[in-house]
Amino acid sequence: MPRSLIERLQEVDGQIDPRGVGGTRTEWLPFTVRPVRSELDREKALRVRVEGYARHLPEFARTLRELEPMDTREGVVVFLAESKLDGSALGTMRVQSNHFLPLALEQSVELPQYLRNSSLAEATRLAVARDRVGTMVKNLLFKAYFHYCQSAGVDWMVVAGRCPIDRQYAKLLFDDVWPGQGYIPLKHAGDLPHRIMCFEVASAEERWRAAGHPLYDFIFRTVHPDLDCGSVGRTEVPVGNLPRPQRHQLAAARMERGRHS
Repeated sequence: MPRSLIERLQEVDGQIDPRGVGGTRTEWLPFTVRPVRSELDREKALRVRVEGYARHLPEFARTLRELEPMDTREGVVVFLAESKLDGSALGTMRVQSNHFLPLALEQSVELPQYLRNSSLAEATRLAVARDRVGTMVKNLLFKAYFHYCQSAGVDWMVVAGRCPIDRQYAKLLFDDVWPGQGYIPLKHAGDLPHRIMCFEVASAEERWRAAGHPLYDFIFRTVHPDLDCGSVGRTEVPVGNLPRPQRHQLAAARMERGRHS
């Protein structure tokens, strides 16, 4: 059988440079992951999002054919994985911090106080094309999410996974926000039941190393030049450490100031 285009590209780009610094190594991949920056980028992300959801949730996928308001709101970044060979979209993930607005899942639940008073980032709309490099794409999208949280001063990563996707987050050492409670319908996910889970950013390296996690080297000891998290800066004030009412008042004030600037 003829080799796929991805296989031929991997001969050149899917290589590891062992000459690392401080115990790290450099790995080149046959695709890139970066934030969307143009209308064409958004169209690509939207297309792979719909295709990914259509494989498992065709009815819900039909509601995702148009750009969502959340895609362009402040404090939100949409990551896009693209093939180096032909520029096709291989995956996407949307990340929203609570630095400006409550998380999307807070439309449906009230988070525990330790999370409400923290800086959070929720990952949603994860979708990967049906491709042999799909697992690697998903891993690099997660790394983009993690690096974004580190750069933005996020305390906790928060996700909502439907069955069986939630098991993937459990393998990444995410914990249940409400152990034993099970699945909760979420408005921003078509009222489908999801398991809400969280992951502490500051202790991630220590916990993954202690667990001998199979992705430890990929996340912490490998440099990926094909990963671009964009210019993510910390907020002017660590709003996640403020009480929730004050945090949202500050976010509203910033948005109002932005309208008149």
